[in-house]
Amino acid sequence: MQVVKHPIAVDENVATAYLTSLHYGSPGAGKKVYIQAAVHADEVPAMLVAHFLRQELERLDGEGRIKGEVILVPAANPLGLSQVIHGAPFGRYHLSTGINFNRLYKHVADDLKKSLEGKLGSDVDANVALIREEARRHVGLWEPKDDAETLKKTLLSMAIDADIVLDLHCDNEALMHMYTGTPLVESVEPLMALLGARVLLVAKASGGEAFDEACSRLWWDLADHFEGTAIPPSCIAVTVELRGENDVRYDYARQDAGALLQYLGHAGVLDIPLAPLLDAPCRATPLNAVEPLSAPHAGVLVFHKKLGDLVEAGEPVADIVNPVSGQVSTLCAEHAGLLFASTAHRHLLRGMHVCKIAGTESFRTGDLLSS
Repeated sequence: MQVVKHPIAVDENVATAYLTSLHYGSPGAGKKVYIQAAVHADEVPAMLVAHFLRQELERLDGEGRIKGEVILVPAANPLGLSQVIHGAPFGRYHLSTGINFNRLYKHVADDLKKSLEGKLGSDVDANVALIREEARRHVGLWEPKDDAETLKKTLLSMAIDADIVLDLHCDNEALMHMYTGTPLVESVEPLMALLGARVLLVAKASGGEAFDEACSRLWWDLADHFEGTAIPPSCIAVTVELRGENDVRYDYARQDAGALLQYLGHAGVLDIPLAPLLDAPCRATPLNAVEPLSAPHAGVLVFHKKLGDLVEAGEPVADIVNPVSGQVSTLCAEHAGLLFASTAHRHLLRGMHVCKIAGTESFRTGDLLSS
């Protein structure tokens, strides 16, 4: 194993920050895998899963059983980890800019459309190698304007040429669920089955330039642009939501780490005993079929439904109770689906997020990710 320290914030007159990455196996010997935990720094379950991944990867590396390269970033956001407001961790947004740490990654496809013009041919392997080379180069040309962009560039530079990218997160309160690109569904279904994910949310472009799409979307964007050219979707990038933020348990973390390692074993990256793959527990859900509910006014949030419940169209999901005015508003689902994620707060202001319901019929447009 090689440990690399990446300088993120190094001005001499302010606090400094370094990012640590752990490198296993041999670059170029097989597939490249990139795994990062908690780029939203207050999403703690991901870091505990990374702890158990590290233990197993160190053992497998020492035994020569990694057939390729694995990069693990066990705490992907040193800036966010240092942000605390009146005793409460604040790791989702960069305090200085207000920007989400998992938004606005450089999408290099537009640059590649220009630099690759006339250079791609019928050889798939040659095309993939050239695209990765150019993607690395264009990420390297990114000129960060602040420490948060330096962090984003550092993370993306390690992942942009990977075969598999696993971005580990969690929600407020949630079932295990995942996000990926629509062209990757078949490749991601085994991971769904191994993790027992209840929802797989898919889109070709979800908006906001999240990390996983910065790694994967360039492939189908280029395939659409260079129509008829041999460009497969060569980066399987997945955002894994490891239940809720309070689901920090050794049994969960060991189980989830084991599932991720099994996925890498089935992908030919790890030489480990393989468990049989089961069928995916559900079908993929279009991200634009997810219905978010929000509070119509301030008040106490009381749920009628719990996580994992199937909700019919028109069925009550929650009440917002204003204890001062006595107003009670019932929130009903407009579309049938599975209640898979909700806020952890029980007093909300007007417009605040309540929950998300995964349906089957597409109806939303525009940016599909929450802020």
